[in-house]
Order: sequence, then structure tokens, then C-alpha cells
Amino acid sequence: MISRVVTVTLNPAIDETVTLDRLCPGQVHRANAVRFNAGGKGINVASCLADWFAETPIVATGLLGAANATAFETLFAAKHITDACLRIPGETRTNIKLAHEGETTDINLPGPDVDAASLAKIRQRILDLAGPETIILLAGSLPAGIGDGFYAELTEALRERGAQLIVDTSGRPLELVLNANTLPFCIKPNRAELEHFARQSLATDGDIIAISQQLIARGLGLVIVSLGAEGSLFIAQDQILRASLPAIQPASTVGAGDAMVAGIIAALCENAALENIARLATAFAVAKLGQTGPNLPARGVVEELSAKVQITKMGSNKL
Repeated sequence: MISRVVTVTLNPAIDETVTLDRLCPGQVHRANAVRFNAGGKGINVASCLADWFAETPIVATGLLGAANATAFETLFAAKHITDACLRIPGETRTNIKLAHEGETTDINLPGPDVDAASLAKIRQRILDLAGPETIILLAGSLPAGIGDGFYAELTEALRERGAQLIVDTSGRPLELVLNANTLPFCIKPNRAELEHFARQSLATDGDIIAISQQLIARGLGLVIVSLGAEGSLFIAQDQILRASLPAIQPASTVGAGDAMVAGIIAALCENAALENIARLATAFAVAKLGQTGPNLPARGVVEELSAKVQITKMGSNKL
């Protein structure tokens, strides 16, 4: 039984979402609207989970610049998220998101440098929050001062403490996690991120399933690969599913992938079967498309979408 969910965001951001009619490089634009939200993968996941759960404690930890932490503190207070973030000198970075014609162009700025003392403190804080009845999410990029192998090292330490661990990152940090001896319980890459790890094209479902099965054979419990408009593949030890749901007209695509991770965690908290994990994760992602900021609509809306998710059984895993 899960008693607590902890999300870890080491490189959070204040998301500045600018809405445009269209984006034409090299030209002057007039914005229709601008919105600022406390963001970063783990922060977004915590926010969506707080909308869903009435009782399960949600804890957000990671690193926040002390000079502009107010947006995060306001979010945590409004949604009753436990604030376990470490304040460090300087400002949390700003990510600029240009929303235009149903698409979003991201301009992600670098975060502050993290010194050795702050790194040691946040590592210990994360470990102190771990336990056998805890789901922990390691999410997002790593700021300057934290080596690419930090998630891989944390994975081993957290698994030793019995935590159910999910890692949602990309590039070199993901590669090092997946090449380590101790693997997390779950990852949720998209096709491009998995291709980067595999160092080959994964053009077909069979290609994706094959590399995922190799990872499961080495200790992963669940691989979820998001494929955009094609839906997502859910690959476990004994079952393989595809889940899809036509997307609604998006108010913002910002954070939809993070909402999917929140749906995965929500289902795991309920000890759900793979089909129900797929339904809830897909419903969370599509429901988020109708919202601005890291928010879900009313629970009934998400449940209605969940019932409409199309599930295709793709056979049993041969492991």
C-alpha cells in the first residue's frame, strides 16, 4: 500500500507561456496572452496528483532558487503539496513556451549552478523521504554542477530503501540509468528518447517492444513509450498494450507528458492492473490538454475519458 508520493525536480522552471496566432521566425509578433506557472517535470506531476488525490500525501522536493521561489510556494500552499524543496542562492530559471496554432515551441534556459554542499543536502533529503511504501519520481534534466550519473546513483540507493522508483528523463542521464546494474521500476520515454538510448532507429512497434523487453529482462518492471498521435505502448513482464484516445482541442500542450506520468503514479497507488494504468495515464494526458497550467479538470471528466480509452492487446510478453 502506497502511503506517500515524492516527486524530485532538480532543475525546475517558471514556465512563461506566450500565446501567439502564429510563429514566423525573424518577424515581430504581438502576443495574445502570457501566463506564468511554477513548473518543471516533477512539479507538474505533483500538481496534477494533488488535483486527483484527496488523501494520499504528495511531497515535492528538489532545488529552488531562493530569489524567486514565491510562485512555487504559492502553488504548494494552494494544492496542499508538502514543500520539501531545498532553497539555493540565485533564481530558478525561466522556460519560455510559445503556443501557436495548436503547437508549442519551447525555449529552455539553463538553471543555476549547484555547489557540492547543496548537492549533498538534496541527496540526503531525497533518501530520507524514501521507504517501502513510497513512490518516488526522478524527473527532468540536471542543472550545472550535478553530474549526468546522479540519477543512476540515486536509483541504486533508493531501490535499496524499498521505494518504487520512476525515472522520467532523457539523453545522457537516462542512458546512464538504463546501463546501470540497478534499474528503476518504470520509465516513460518517447520514441526519440528511447532511440537515443538504443542508438538505432525504432521505426516499428516491434522495434520498440524488442528494446523494452531487453530492459525488462534486466530488471525494469514497466516501460511506457509515448508515440504522440499514435497513442502509447505499455510493456510489462507479462503483457503488452497500446492505448489511445483522440486528443481534444488543446488549450496548452505544456505538461501533457507530465500529466501522463501523474496518471501512471495515480494508478500505481491504486495497485491497478496494466490496462487500468494505461487508461488512467492516457486520460490524464488528454484531460491536461484542455487546461492551462499544471492542472487537471474535475475528477469526473478524467474518469469519463478513461472509460473511452481504446486498448489494443498486443500479445503476452515472452519473458
